Amino acid sequence: MMNSSAERIFKDYDKAVQYNQSIDLYERVKQNELFYIGRQWEGVNAPDLEKPTLNFIKRVISYFIAMLVTDDIAVSFTPANDTEENRLAAKALSGQVEMVMEEQQLKAMNRGMLKDCAVDGDAGYYFYTDVESGEIVVESMDSTKVLFGNPYVRYVQKQPWIILVQRLQLEEVRQMAAENGLHAEYVTPDNESSYQEEHENDELVTVVTRLWKQDGTVHYIKACRSCLLTDVIDTGYTLYPVTWMNWERVKDSYHGQAAVTGLIPNQIFVNKTWAMAMEQVKQTAFPKVIYDASKIKRWTNRVGEAIGVAGGVNEAVATGWRAPDMSSQVLQLVEKTIQYSRDFMGASDAALGNIRPDNTSAIIAVQKASAAPLELQRLDFYKMMEDSVRVMVDIICTDYGVRTLTVQNEHGETETLEIDFSLVDWKDMQLKIDIGAASYWSELTQIQTLDNLYNKGIIKDAVTYLEGIPDRHIKGKNKIIAKLKEEEQKLTGGKMDGFMPKM
Repeated sequence: MMNSSAERIFKDYDKAVQYNQSIDLYERVKQNELFYIGRQWEGVNAPDLEKPTLNFIKRVISYFIAMLVTDDIAVSFTPANDTEENRLAAKALSGQVEMVMEEQQLKAMNRGMLKDCAVDGDAGYYFYTDVESGEIVVESMDSTKVLFGNPYVRYVQKQPWIILVQRLQLEEVRQMAAENGLHAEYVTPDNESSYQEEHENDELVTVVTRLWKQDGTVHYIKACRSCLLTDVIDTGYTLYPVTWMNWERVKDSYHGQAAVTGLIPNQIFVNKTWAMAMEQVKQTAFPKVIYDASKIKRWTNRVGEAIGVAGGVNEAVATGWRAPDMSSQVLQLVEKTIQYSRDFMGASDAALGNIRPDNTSAIIAVQKASAAPLELQRLDFYKMMEDSVRVMVDIICTDYGVRTLTVQNEHGETETLEIDFSLVDWKDMQLKIDIGAASYWSELTQIQTLDNLYNKGIIKDAVTYLEGIPDRHIKGKNKIIAKLKEEEQKLTGGKMDGFMPKM
């Protein structure tokens, strides 16, 4: 059994933090976040210089997120032993997973998770069961607040232990300790300089949740630097309730490379050059008056005011002067820097919508070409979603117990059943997760293709046609399919061959 003292836990915590500091993780994440939100002149001491921000980084990252995120996630299980009871249990299991995703708004959370991943280099989810409601809760975890026992391996389930970090208010932590019958007075605030946006007068406490596997199940314990906050608890889970994604993998490290990091030098050059160009325009764009100080004691720009001169008034006493114009290469270089930076990141003008394709085929071609550089990130995102579903199923089969559910049988009829999830052997089931593109044009293309296949007779029945159409385009699609199947059975006497309802 792991040594469960707070001192031992924080010894491992400090060791993991030292690894992050050795790769400059905390400073890099702070800088990336500032550049993403547009605070790109932080720490620059130039009070007389304009500080413009041409934030092309945010547009590139927003494009990446839009191309990767999806609201179309469907989960299905196929039991190894194909019986009616097992099929209903598989449907109930997939229904519970989809319910968790809906209640926790996991599809919406994916947008924030992908943003964190692109800006910070990594992001993850932490799953646990709420004590009061008995339902699964999903929390997004920052790159700096997940510590792996073996930082040279990025696979979650191969870790000897995982530490999750929280920065909580002092009173909240003391209440947590008191509720568990521990010494609340031992809890004191600490000074952790590694985390962002904290003020010196904030009384915050670092609370860590340590997870490890023992005898085939996951155990955890919570602690702060001064004392333990819980006893050792056996969750019963077989998988760590943590999922993790790198934006770009770095060899021999569980931290990845952020998309923002490589763009920062270019962004700094663009901002500085633009600031100096603005200063040049301010100082030299307008003509300056040059006058003979021996003839005019004081120059005035007031309209209609007389100016006294010494000597003849017909002699030249003043003239206008304008400095040479700034080289056009300056602005050209700024434009080329932004353009090349976006192009090399895969966010070209065509991808960002700065061109207007004339037809649907052109839109699809542009979309496919622009999405190609993100294919590795897309596959990693889909892998993370698959891991998240497996974790949720593991928690459901461990914590949910007996529940009364309404499921739909093979005939489209709803049945109310009592299912004991602890008896469901989900590891023997084949898990299938369908993750589709969120693109509007992808859905229209799918419908258009189905129309062509049906009209040409390649798809010969209405049920297959309707099953291929995205759910949100037909309200009550399942009821329509069930009705068609019912009419099919009446007409064919239970035989399904050769039946083709007309559309």
